[in-house]
Amino acid sequence: MPGITGILGGGGSEGRQAALSQMVCSMMHEPFYTSGMYINEELELWLGWVAHRDSFSDGMPVWNEKRDICLIFSGEDFADSEAINRLRARGHDCTPGNASYLVHLYEEMGDKFYERLNGRFCGALVDFRIPRVTLFNDRYGLSRIYYCEKDGGFHFSSEAKSLLRVCPELRKLDDKSFAETFSCGCVLQNRTLFPGISKLPGGALWTFKPGQSIKKDLYFRPAVWENQMPLGNAEYHDKLKETWAHILPRYLQGTEQAGVSLTGGKDSRMIMAWAPSRPGTLPCYTFGGLYRDCEDVKLARLIAKTCGQPHQVIAVDGTFLREFPKLAERAVYISDGTMDVSGSTELFVNRLARQIAPVRLTGNYGQEVLRGAVSFKPGTISPKLFEKDFAGTIKNATKTYDFELGSGGLPFVAFKQLPWHHYSRLSLEQSQLTVRSPFLDNDLVSLCFQAPAGLAENVGIQLRLIAEGNPGLARIFTDRALLYQSNSLLDRVRQKYQELTFKAEYAFDYGMPQPLAKVDYYLKSLHLERLFLGRHKFYHFRVWYRDAFARYVKDVLLDPRTLGRPYLNGQEVERIVLEHAKGRGNYTAEIHRLLTSELIQRQLIE
Repeated sequence: MPGITGILGGGGSEGRQAALSQMVCSMMHEPFYTSGMYINEELELWLGWVAHRDSFSDGMPVWNEKRDICLIFSGEDFADSEAINRLRARGHDCTPGNASYLVHLYEEMGDKFYERLNGRFCGALVDFRIPRVTLFNDRYGLSRIYYCEKDGGFHFSSEAKSLLRVCPELRKLDDKSFAETFSCGCVLQNRTLFPGISKLPGGALWTFKPGQSIKKDLYFRPAVWENQMPLGNAEYHDKLKETWAHILPRYLQGTEQAGVSLTGGKDSRMIMAWAPSRPGTLPCYTFGGLYRDCEDVKLARLIAKTCGQPHQVIAVDGTFLREFPKLAERAVYISDGTMDVSGSTELFVNRLARQIAPVRLTGNYGQEVLRGAVSFKPGTISPKLFEKDFAGTIKNATKTYDFELGSGGLPFVAFKQLPWHHYSRLSLEQSQLTVRSPFLDNDLVSLCFQAPAGLAENVGIQLRLIAEGNPGLARIFTDRALLYQSNSLLDRVRQKYQELTFKAEYAFDYGMPQPLAKVDYYLKSLHLERLFLGRHKFYHFRVWYRDAFARYVKDVLLDPRTLGRPYLNGQEVERIVLEHAKGRGNYTAEIHRLLTSELIQRQLIE
């Protein structure tokens, strides 16, 4: 996916350029990627980058007019147009729609420049006047920079596989981190899967000078936002409305076409309600499934029509079922093992979304930021599947999670959940197109830390904002049958019905009780899945693992290499795979993790 990579320091240059070339090549996943390298042996720096062609960060490196400051930037910055106009007024040459203005902003602001950045990004800035190299990333750490030290040099990359490529001795798994993926679906505490590889914290500002040790600092500390005074209810609402109207146009600017991934919920609807787009100029699309138009599809069509915008459905269909093995393997590989095989759906739909628009504007992270919603927690997985000591390590992951969760809320969401849990899916989305979410804007997130107690959890504040932006959208029910300023008996019945169908679909798919799985299999000829599935979700792995993917699951998990892994109980793995394939049980969660762990072994370790 797009990112940066490189080697800093370490004295001699022998083999450095070849290693850098390998690191860059390991990040080139698609034909629409561009890449490049910048080498300065005198300063002991070997820098590389990968970008989407024609994106904001294409065209690296960028230089100031005197060519004594060089910037390599990956990601996007959402600045107000006034900031760029001021730079032009001071004589700087800034090309609209790309990152060229950033090097001039640093030239004017010095190290205050990093505090002004707004978006998801990482970068390396070379200031020849000092001289020094500075590595930095966004406040949340969503744009990762992995690193290790080898032969006296500091190796870094946006993808861990780049480091594994040139440092094969690092190809081993950390037991604690690996166990957390089975329990929590992600690695906690800013660690990585690989014991010899670390990653920069969010808001990092690490500087390197020839012959000196690394200076590790931060340009942003969470306390800056967390220690703000809360606002009153009316003041908060007015400020939220003003901020949303101000920041949203930033996310529709640029030279590339943006499209909206539209759902039936509140978050993407907030975007549509306030988007300053003329009718017919903002393509919208929704991810759909095999069995029927889900609630997201039906409601998104209405929303797009009300706003006068075109709408398409991207279906997870028979093509996906045929391509699943390849997509599953790519999902694990591209994400460095952080995303499980269910990420195959993300690769599939986002690949097709790019054909509509290379920029995806999404409501992702809306409920997390506005309401402090915690979206992941430890799951239950049978300890019988694992060797005794490893089963104990998995169990301990719950204690680690509980410690880090604390009282939960927005501090946990912004600075732990986003970089630990949400990164995995984002890494796959970002590999296919440019992903933008206004819900991560600095101004908005900072304001949300000032929300009055209890108000943020009230969905009514979002419904009110939608109504104030576009009254027509306020008259369309959400996917959970919520409607602004309505609490009639009929509406409550509709909400209960939607809740019932949501739970029924979950119970028939991912959460089906073991005894009912047998009943469903015996009645397979009746295709009961057509009654329950596809009402709210567009992917259904329980049924697929039993039917369409059964051969692939067996080929991978019943392979002697898999059954012989020292952390697994091979007999129990064989039992659940055969039980699921024969319809005698539901082991969807277990198969997710087992497939993923085996693909990590084969693609990243071996």
